[in-house]
Amino acid sequence: MKRIIFIILLLIYSAGAFAQWFGIPNQTTFDDRRIHFGFTLGINTMDFGFSHYNSLNENPAFNLDSIYEQYRPEVDSANSVIRADIANLTPGFTVGIVSNLRLTESLDLRFIPGLSFGNRKMVFNVPIHDTKIPGVQKENQVRATFLDFPVMIKYKAKRIVNHRPYMLGGVALRYDISKSAMDDLVQLKKTSFSLEAGMGWDLYLQFFRLSTELKYSFGIGNNLSSKLPEFPQNQYYQMAFKRLSSNILTLSFHFE
Repeated sequence: MKRIIFIILLLIYSAGAFAQWFGIPNQTTFDDRRIHFGFTLGINTMDFGFSHYNSLNENPAFNLDSIYEQYRPEVDSANSVIRADIANLTPGFTVGIVSNLRLTESLDLRFIPGLSFGNRKMVFNVPIHDTKIPGVQKENQVRATFLDFPVMIKYKAKRIVNHRPYMLGGVALRYDISKSAMDDLVQLKKTSFSLEAGMGWDLYLQFFRLSTELKYSFGIGNNLSSKLPEFPQNQYYQMAFKRLSSNILTLSFHFE
């Protein structure tokens, strides 16, 4: 019985896929609209691009005397090497509003303001002495809630019945509205900029267009704050970085 049900479902799915590729086109006037709107849902993974000083004494702002003994990590000189990396990628969530302006038959201008929630697990080669919880740890949580303001150009290939692949690129402004406590291990700027590039696939359904899109955001500029954390140990870790950039990979589903 289960095998029969599976075969029936497979036939229904195959018939639907066949209709989308070779059947009657849906939404035939959709791309003629000058302006249209929609919404987007997606999942993301946030990452950092790191650039370190070879040793702490290469940072002109570093002063070993300012690192009090009770907060000092298990290193004893300014020649110490501190390195950081992302322990593993953690899924996040993205929502937004789609605004699309038709420029030509093949080009669209898109503005998709939204909200992205994510977390990055930063791990250090030198254990972190937690001032609130006894013991040491090597992992630090960096949570973010971004207001996203991307502006992109979308280049569309020729439509094939109900399918149309595309590529896109542009720039984005992000503002982090999450609370940044004074005891955060590394202080980041609230505002960041990025270059956006991606590709996707438009599927024209009976009542709307569904677009599946994979996009990568390359952080530009230095996202590391010039303001040092309050606690001396945190200053120790922040001074190990020359530059931090915020990178995001997003899989989105646009409903337009």
